[in-house]
Order: sequence, then structure tokens, then C-alpha cells
Amino acid sequence: MKHNEAITKLLKGHRLKRTSTRSEILSLYYDRKHALAHKDIELELSEQFDRVTIYRTLNTFEEKGIIHKIFDGSASVKYALCGTECHDLHEHHHNHNHNHIHFTCNKCEKTFCIEEIAAPKITMPRNFKAENVYLVAKGLCDNCNS
Repeated sequence: MKHNEAITKLLKGHRLKRTSTRSEILSLYYDRKHALAHKDIELELSEQFDRVTIYRTLNTFEEKGIIHKIFDGSASVKYALCGTECHDLHEHHHNHNHNHIHFTCNKCEKTFCIEEIAAPKITMPRNFKAENVYLVAKGLCDNCNS
């Protein structure tokens, strides 16, 4: 299996046991390099794993900070593999954030994390507390724009 070492390290770093489901889903993320919806994963792995197992695995990955949700305006929620910029480790406190923009291609419909571009700070009016902010740019990805 490709990415064997990276997958083992990632799961161990999040104190998760390595299972075939976890390994195969993570391998898909490493291969694709863009966000995937549950249905995308299911299409790829339906012969090996049922829909509920995939859903539970994605839920676990999100809870552990391995992936994060992206709402890109499409009909389905997509999940992206978290990069190093999502994790800020200070002593024993783990702060997980997604202070970057996401990009959705109008042609191929793939969604990417653009970690090099920080999302602007948004100041809310008094008595409002934002818990999540989703910033999505749309256009043509590098592959479709070539």
C-alpha cells in the first residue's frame, strides 16, 4: 500500500489503531490531494467497506482532527485531510483550526485547501459569536486552467 509509513505515523500520532478501513480512506486522501465527500469515498471503496463503516471512520477522523469539513456550496459536505497548518501544539493543549481558504474548481468541481492563504479575521458585532467561518474561492484549478 502506498503511503504506508505516513498513514502509520498519522494514526499513531492521533492514538488510533490502524485498521484496513482507516488505512484505505487515508490512502485515498493522500492519492487525491483534494477534499472528498462521503459518496466519493463510498464509490471507491464500496466493495470493501459498507456506507456506515465509512461514515463512522470519517466521524472518528474529524473528531481526532485528521480531517475537517468543507462547505463549498455543493450539495454534499466534503472532508479534507488536515495539514500541519491545522494543528497548533502548545505544551499539552491541542488547538485545531482551519484558518485558510478553500478553493472549488468550477470545471472539475474538486475542492482544495489553500493553506498558504490565511482567511481574513472576521470581527463579529457585539453579542455575536462565530463558531465556524467558511471561506471558499471559486474559479479554475491549476489543472483545469492549463
